[in-house]
Amino acid sequence: MLEAIAVAWLLLFFGDLLSTFCYHVPEHVFGSLHLKTHHSWKKDFRHYAILTFNPQVLLDGILGALPYLLMAVVLWSFSPIGVISGLLLGQFHVWWRHISVLGWQTPKLVNVLCQVLFITTPERHWLHHHKTNLGFGDIFTFFEQPAQIWLRWLRLLRLHLRYSRISLG
Repeated sequence: MLEAIAVAWLLLFFGDLLSTFCYHVPEHVFGSLHLKTHHSWKKDFRHYAILTFNPQVLLDGILGALPYLLMAVVLWSFSPIGVISGLLLGQFHVWWRHISVLGWQTPKLVNVLCQVLFITTPERHWLHHHKTNLGFGDIFTFFEQPAQIWLRWLRLLRLHLRYSRISLG
């Protein structure tokens, strides 16, 4: 039982770490798929998160989920139940963090528990939808500060690459 809990937590932690730093933050700097499909002011996020069959939205979701799936492969031999539980918890969290559009208000006790456990609430994720430079970390809030540093570093890299091309061309 403890092994399954540990594996579920490891899957969520490392999946969120990899998703945040290898896909989500770089996509905010170098890409447009995530910004176009997930942060557009025209989007109805109930539709985005649950009901869509738009290939671009599905691709963005798959790319964001890929690190969790890779962690599932790595951790499977330790605890298949832990892996399945972690993937289910991760998916439920995706749905939960997108319910702010429905007028959801996280109960105070749940909000306090999420703060203690560093778990992203729907309100925190909604902040990221409105201010795309804030609220990184799909599941855990403690990735916020390192993600901000990574975001700034990648923006500097993008500027350096742009000016390098200009001076060469």
